[in-house]
Amino acid sequence: MARACTRALLAALGVIGLAKTFQVVIDTNVLISALRSKRGASFRLVSLIGDERWQMNVSVPLVFEYEDVAKRGGQALTLTQREVEDVIDFICATANHRLIFYLWRPFLPDPHDDLVLELAVESNADFIVTYNRRDFRGAETFGIGVVTPAEFLKLIGEIT
Repeated sequence: MARACTRALLAALGVIGLAKTFQVVIDTNVLISALRSKRGASFRLVSLIGDERWQMNVSVPLVFEYEDVAKRGGQALTLTQREVEDVIDFICATANHRLIFYLWRPFLPDPHDDLVLELAVESNADFIVTYNRRDFRGAETFGIGVVTPAEFLKLIGEIT
């Protein structure tokens, strides 16, 4: 909190400009990739949850999907069930919580992708971060960009 106040004060004094805080929805495949390996863009992105440059948004259905897929056998995770729960608890503690009051399904071919898109629309998200860009064809209709973790990290200046 103090960091945000300091940033606002410096901006008011004209020392720095206030950068836009991006609203983001992270697709399940990105979270699972981050849980599988500490290398790569997905792990780096998940490690930045809580960063002031962007805010993660979640809904109850998406959190349930995160948990279901992460705890499903065959994911090759090196984490215990308890550690997976801790990660999901951390996400829930730091992300913006959104309630979805409308469903216009099906809009996308996969209903699991529809729940991500519905959340992105509800949260007025700037981006859906996913490894499956083609699954979200049509998101641009709602003014939502679809990017990979590496593309998003470049956008926020985390990598070059």
